[in-house]
Amino acid sequence: MERLEFRLLGFPEFRLNGRRVELGLRKAAALLIYLAEAGRPVGREVAATLLWPETDEEAARARLRRTLYKIRIAFGSEVITATGASLGLSVEVDSQAFEHACNVGPLDAAVDIYKGDYLAGFSLPDCPEFEEWVFFRREALRSRLVQALERLVEAKIAGGEPRAAVVHATRLAGLDPLSESAHRHLIRAHLAAGDRAAAERQIEACVRLLREELGVAPDPTTLALGEPTQVATLDVPRTRYVEVDGIHIAFQTVGSGPLDIVLVPGFISHVERVWEDRSCRAWISAVSRLGRLILFDRRGMGLSDRVGARPTVEATAQDILAVMNAAGSRRALLIGASEGGPGCIRFAVDHPDRLSGLVLWGSLAKGSHAPDYPFALTVAQYELWTQRLIAGWGGPAEIGTFAPSLAGDRQAQNWWAGLLRAASSPGAVAGLLEALRDTDVRHLLAKVSARTMVLHRSGDRAVRVEAGRFLAAQIPGARFIEVDGDDHWFWVGDQQPLLNSISAFARSS
Repeated sequence: MERLEFRLLGFPEFRLNGRRVELGLRKAAALLIYLAEAGRPVGREVAATLLWPETDEEAARARLRRTLYKIRIAFGSEVITATGASLGLSVEVDSQAFEHACNVGPLDAAVDIYKGDYLAGFSLPDCPEFEEWVFFRREALRSRLVQALERLVEAKIAGGEPRAAVVHATRLAGLDPLSESAHRHLIRAHLAAGDRAAAERQIEACVRLLREELGVAPDPTTLALGEPTQVATLDVPRTRYVEVDGIHIAFQTVGSGPLDIVLVPGFISHVERVWEDRSCRAWISAVSRLGRLILFDRRGMGLSDRVGARPTVEATAQDILAVMNAAGSRRALLIGASEGGPGCIRFAVDHPDRLSGLVLWGSLAKGSHAPDYPFALTVAQYELWTQRLIAGWGGPAEIGTFAPSLAGDRQAQNWWAGLLRAASSPGAVAGLLEALRDTDVRHLLAKVSARTMVLHRSGDRAVRVEAGRFLAAQIPGARFIEVDGDDHWFWVGDQQPLLNSISAFARSS
């Protein structure tokens, strides 16, 4: 049986039974790549439109037929399964092997497979849809590599292999030299290996890069890593994993006390990167003094496994339950922030016995406008906003919407840009945002029996305050508290009114 192999990490290579096949036409290569990644038959019209977008249908199909002929000649056999309506391909692809190893391990094998960025040096400038597809795929795979390297560094340090940790951390820092988190991983690896001089040189390099390239100073925790007495106390809590239907969910526990508090994040999260921002770290620390705080990344986000399906409120409810069980939490105060709120509402309806209370911060019941829900973006407005967010991915995308008070803060911009890159990719987040747009839990609100408090800032630009008032009006007995300010993020602006309200609510449970 013939063996077909594609290497797409780096400049693409095609092999048949170990023999390298040279393709003179880039569109022939692009067609093979697209069919290989699809993993299922692709309609001829889809392939023709993708590769010849400026050509009429008849001419595009004729060019597709000629391209198929040239592929058959190059390989010397029919590698593509063709019918009158569709095209299919059975092939081993290194990008898919990389993703599989990221999901099931070992992670060492995953990072070894990643020889270069997806289709590096390959492009089709006259095929914008193909170029966009490649961009999203490349960003998704690069994000998986960063995640795998971060997990490997921590695992190697914990497993007593600091030299291996240094190797992986060096690669991590090379992927994004302006990521303060990557520098910290490398500093910790050098310290674990007993090489304080190398750690101090890395701190100096980090300080210089951030100053020269971004005009900002490093976080004090980065500088403090050079102080031997402070290293242990500045480490973030250990990230643990719980499996839900084959998907691994990353979570942390912070603090202690008789009360458990579970924080369900908005559409973007990363349980380790959140500690890099001083304001966010201060907020987490303050909440953890009220009880044991449980943080987690929803499936498809942050350090949790990527998934091939759009997230749902039911899936978020499953993740909450699994994390609570893994942390040994029988009952908890549930805080749903922003887009995390609908999943918390689903959980409150399904598992009322596991809640001591429900707090909804800057949240909403429906993701888009309806005649009876006028205070959300229309579908058309939502699509434009999504396009703007994705177009700015890699930088501090939409920080002016989420935290207008930080729009001119270079340090905050750098942190948010790094968090976005680490937490997800443009292609992955597009599916998540589509799911949010279609979310609607209004029918569940009257079924919530848990004590509920709804908190919202009056000038919130991401989720209008009317959405919070709607939640409080529809949930039986819910209390609504409106807080001054324009920032959507709870750790930005005046935090004290929020902390006071949550503390009073927690004490009354």
